[in-house]
Parts: sequence; structure tokens; C-alpha cells
Amino acid sequence: MTTRRRPPATAALACLLLATTASSFAPPSSTSTTRPPARPSTRRRLAPLPTDAIESSSRALAFLSDFNDSLLAVDQSSAERLAGPFFGASLFPYLGFLFFLDVPENEAPKGVTVGFATCLLFVFLTIPAAIGAKVWYDVSLADSDWLHGSAESLLTITNLVTVVAFRQALGYKEREMQDANVPVPESVVSYDPMVKLVVILTALAGVTALVPAFSGAEVHTPYLNGFMDLPANLPWTPSHPQPENALTIACWIIHVTSLVEFLVAMGFCWRWADVVNNPRWKGLTWGLLPLHSSGITACTYHLFYNSIPVLVPLQALLTCVGNTTAMFAAYRIAVSNGWSVPWGRVPFLDVGGEGSEDEGRREDSQSLVGFEDLGDALAEDNDYTFIVKLFAGCAVASYVVKYGEVWFDFPFQSELGIALAFIFVPSLLNAFKWYKRSQDPTFEGWF
Repeated sequence: MTTRRRPPATAALACLLLATTASSFAPPSSTSTTRPPARPSTRRRLAPLPTDAIESSSRALAFLSDFNDSLLAVDQSSAERLAGPFFGASLFPYLGFLFFLDVPENEAPKGVTVGFATCLLFVFLTIPAAIGAKVWYDVSLADSDWLHGSAESLLTITNLVTVVAFRQALGYKEREMQDANVPVPESVVSYDPMVKLVVILTALAGVTALVPAFSGAEVHTPYLNGFMDLPANLPWTPSHPQPENALTIACWIIHVTSLVEFLVAMGFCWRWADVVNNPRWKGLTWGLLPLHSSGITACTYHLFYNSIPVLVPLQALLTCVGNTTAMFAAYRIAVSNGWSVPWGRVPFLDVGGEGSEDEGRREDSQSLVGFEDLGDALAEDNDYTFIVKLFAGCAVASYVVKYGEVWFDFPFQSELGIALAFIFVPSLLNAFKWYKRSQDPTFEGWF
């Protein structure tokens, strides 16, 4: 019987060391590794959206998309039919605005009343221009530059006369506080000076329309023969060529100047409240806000080369609303100055008497807040240099708009959302600025 020999102790020890070394390089066994217990997750899981909510959102987005498409589908004729009733209805509150503004108790500068009343001249003379564009060329007034520019120049005249008259009256009132012997400007107590100015400027505007009319002007004949436009053969090629109905520089200057002049007039209303110690005049600044938005809408319409006709009834609606709010503001001014209502008390139109909690509080801001403060910034200029600087600044802006937009795609894509942003973002910023200033007279503005 053979007996198996045991390995020597040294051999057994070597085998043990070899096995231990090999196991240290082997991957850990899942059964032999002990892991700490998993910690509960603190991340909150979002509950899935209900199917009804998803479907409602989808329907809402589809409705908005269809609504946007339906607005863009409005053609020029339909847009003008929609705008007509609003433009017509806006005449009556504007007449009320002029009536309340000119009541004797207000002691409003006579030249300012003439300026605002000149808007009626613009309204009534624009009608034959629009008829001519339709009859002669079968286009809207905005698509015939020479007719369009001649008609819109009357609005620039309106705002210019208002600003000049207001400027003269403010200068007189502020100098009177320091020296009681300051002579009163004639435009403060008489209609005549500004009426004569309106007649002269309207005659010049008539010449700009009659000369091309008797010279065989075509539909896209440029206003003032395009004498301020840059040459067509420029050394650079823009992303898009300008369409035939693009406004000339002269026509753009008219539009931009009208907007800026109107802002200046709003700023003058605010200052007038301080110099006559009646805060109700600041309400007129608020009342004019929708009218300024109406002007922005017209410029936006031209920025998109008149390709979004639905902006026309929007402009008409803003005009109607603005004339109504301006009338109400002028009514409040009249009542606060002691004017008695002939038809008796109207409860929902009741306003307090003269003065308010912030009456007499006047803290002037010395910095330029916005376009409406150009009257302050150029207070040392006479009327002529003031007008020249005003038009020069607007001319620069007009060149930027006309020759800058051709490098972008959006003016050629008829995007309604972008167009509305161009209208309401500046309008809301403007309103917010006046709100901040009404809360804090030292507010210097951020825009």
C-alpha cells in the first residue's frame, strides 16, 4: 500500500501566497462585495401632464396660428373697410377735445389750440389725396410716395405748430416767474400768428402735391423727386433690394419728425402742469399716449413696406381711443379750472377740483430723459435753430431706417408678431416712463 507524501510546509506556504496575490488582481465578485445601503433620492419627479392639458395647449396654439394667418390674410381693401368706421368715429371726440381745451377757464395758449386744430386740416385734405391714389393708380395712399408725402406733411405741420406755440408759452411762463415785466408772446393770447404760419406751410405742402400732379406723375414718383435719396448705384449690395413702394428719405423724415414732435408736445404738457400749478395737464400727456402709438403703427406699417394691411385698422382703433382719452383729459383740465358743465353733473366723469396731493411739487430733472425732453435740451435755442436741429436729427434717423432695414430679413417676411412688438414695446416703455416720473419727479429715465 503506497502512502501519499504531504508537501513540505514551505511549498504549502508558497501556494497560499500565490493564491492570495492572484485574488488581489481579480475583479471583485458581486456576491462578495458589500455595498452601503442606497440613500433615498431627494429629487422630485415631475408628474406627467394630464392629457387634457396637452390637448388644450395644442388647440390654443393652433387657434393662435390660425388667428395669425387670418389677420395676415386681410387684404388692403378689407383693411380699409375695417378702418373707415374707426377713423370716422374718431372725429367727434377730437372735436370735443378741442372744445374742452379752448374753454376760457383753461387759459390755454391760443397757438397751441391752433396747432391741435390743424390736425383737422390734415384729416380733410388727406381724403382727396387717398381718392386720387385710388382713382388714378388703383393703390392705397401709402403706396404712392408723392401723394403720401404731400398729405403726411400736413400732420408734421400740425405737430410743428403745436410744439412752437407751446415752446413760446412755456418760455414766457418760466421767465415770468423771475421777471414780471416779460412781454407776452402774441401766440399765447392770439390765434393769428399760428394761423398765418399754418396757411404758409399748408400752401407749401400744396405745391409739393400740385407740381407733380400737373407734371404727369406716376404711381411711384418719389416725393420731392427723391432729392435726398442716396444714389441707386452704391458700392455695396444690401441683402434685399428696396421694393417700388418704399418711402423716400423725405417721406421718412416727415413720419419720424411727426413722432418726435408729438413726444415733445407731450413733454410740454407735463411741464405746463408745473408752471400753471395744475397737475391735470399731466393727464393730457397720458391721454395723448394712444395717439402716439397710432403714429408708431403707421411707421411700422411702412417699415414692412405696407405688407401687413391689418395694421391699418389697428392704427384707426388707436386713433379713436386716443382722441377719446385726449377729450377726457381736456375735460378734466376744464373742470379743475372752474368750468361748469352746462348739461349737469355726470357722475362717471366726475373729477376733483383744482389741485391734487402733488400740486405745487416741482423738481426738475436736469438730464435728457427722452425725445419728449428735447424742448428742455434745446431751450436756449431760438425757434429757428430748434426746428433745424429737430429736423436734422430726424433726417439721420430716417437714413438709418431706410437704408438699414434692407440688411435684415424681417421687413420682407410680413411677421405680424414682430410688427406688433415694434408698436407696443416702445408704447409700453413710454407709458412706464411717465408712470415712473409721476411717482418720482426726479426720475431720469433709462431709455
